[in-house]
Order: sequence, then structure tokens, then C-alpha cells
Amino acid sequence: MKLKALGTALTTAALIGTALTGAVATAGTAAAATKPDCSSSLVNVKPKESVNLRSEPKTSATAVGVWGKGKPGGVCFGDRKPVKGGSYTACGKTSDKWYYGGPNSTSVEGWVPATCLPI
Repeated sequence: MKLKALGTALTTAALIGTALTGAVATAGTAAAATKPDCSSSLVNVKPKESVNLRSEPKTSATAVGVWGKGKPGGVCFGDRKPVKGGSYTACGKTSDKWYYGGPNSTSVEGWVPATCLPI
């Protein structure tokens, strides 16, 4: 249900963007940029520290939730590598690599700094 609403919102945004700019935009492109291949996942992942789940792979993006230190969860692992995003320093390291996932205890998912996950 949540994904259907997201798809509708993205399609609407694409149509509005096309009307305002005259450019061609597709909902599929926008959706692909927000979530990686989740055809398989890595489960029982426990962050080294509590981390914010972000709406995009950058620290300036909206925090959509928190994944607590040591709480089990999962990350998308279909393409087996993190996504390159905004640079950050977290869990004692600097990087620009991010994974998409979240804790098992909630349905909230988002982008997590790769340096905070033992992958």
C-alpha cells in the first residue's frame, strides 16, 4: 500500500515537472534513485552506533527514523555494494558509501552510513 502511494506521488511530481519545465521526466527514474535493488537482503545486521535513517544518501536529507545501536535489522543487498552518496564522518570513519535498510522492530527504512554497519 505504501509503495502504491509513493508511485502515484512520483508520477504526479513527474507530470507537474514536465508541465513546468517542458522536460521529460519519468516516475521510474525517480523511484530508482530513492531505493536500490532489494531483491535480496542481508539480515541480522546490527549498527555499531545509533544512526539516523535518511530519505536520501546524504546527511542533509530528512531523518525518517533511528536505528538503535545493536538492534537487529536488514539492508538491501541485491547489488552487494553500497551506494555512493554524500560524504560524512560516522562511527569513527569518513566515507561517502550508504546502505538502504532499517531495524526489524519498525517498518521504517532509509539510508544508513555504511561505516556504521558491520558489512
